[in-house]
Amino acid sequence: MSENKHTAGHLLALLTILIWGTTFISTKILLFDFTPVEILLFRFLIGYVVLFLIYPRVMRVSTIRDEMLFMAAGLCGVTLYFLIENIALVFTLASNAGVIVSIAPFFTAVLAHFFLKDEPLSRHFVVGFAIALTGIVIIAFNGSYSLQLNPLGDLLAFVAPAVWAIYSVLMRKIGNLHYHTIGATRKVFFYGLLFMLPALFLFEFHFDMERLSDLTNLSNLLFLGIGASALCFVTWNRAVSLLGAVKTSVYIYLVPVITLLASALLLHEPITWITMLGAVLTLLGSIISERKVRKHAPGSKLSEIH
Repeated sequence: MSENKHTAGHLLALLTILIWGTTFISTKILLFDFTPVEILLFRFLIGYVVLFLIYPRVMRVSTIRDEMLFMAAGLCGVTLYFLIENIALVFTLASNAGVIVSIAPFFTAVLAHFFLKDEPLSRHFVVGFAIALTGIVIIAFNGSYSLQLNPLGDLLAFVAPAVWAIYSVLMRKIGNLHYHTIGATRKVFFYGLLFMLPALFLFEFHFDMERLSDLTNLSNLLFLGIGASALCFVTWNRAVSLLGAVKTSVYIYLVPVITLLASALLLHEPITWITMLGAVLTLLGSIISERKVRKHAPGSKLSEIH
């Protein structure tokens, strides 16, 4: 892989995480008027329409196996991951879920090690993961040290990153097939929305469009749909194809740090020395993980995600 492609992959992953790290603010605002499944459906529906307008061509797949890969990616990366995460928040604390979901890079590394030939799992990656997770825990609890266990919610939160890891590996495989990145992402959204339909009958859902007349609701949904979904899934998928599933997943460690900064800037929430320590440890862990992965997982082959 050329140095330019390697650099582009890192920039795309960083851009994605910068946006994903601020989505909690929009979601938090929307939850006053929308249920989690409503936000999820509207978000990805807007994303699909945007991707269709950008790339309106019908994307034909070569084999049934390829179609199955897209179906599985849509089910895991769109429907299951976000539904499981949202349901988990009903039964457990956001701080618990935030810490547990942050182990996604570790799950990704383990799966990639067994299912992708050029994605080895190194000791330094594990060390970096441990340091980063320590920082994430510090940020989440902000020195309160009060962990409240909620078995069902915590279990669901534990399943979510495992599902995301499967999605990352699937997108790496799809990337090796050299389909158009935007077309491939749109197809994943299609299957994600399709599998989401049964959830509309299981959870509270209303087709009340009057809520969109509120500029705050509309702007936040557009941000989630256009920015966090249409744009970010394309840039993340492209980053996975350029860097690999493991290298790209390391950037997930930065989400709590970006969330911390966004909270201070947009919600005027205070930053304490404890949270700053957590941020430093998280950044240090991500650097250690990424550097070791770079040595062991040469970016040779692909143009290939979440």
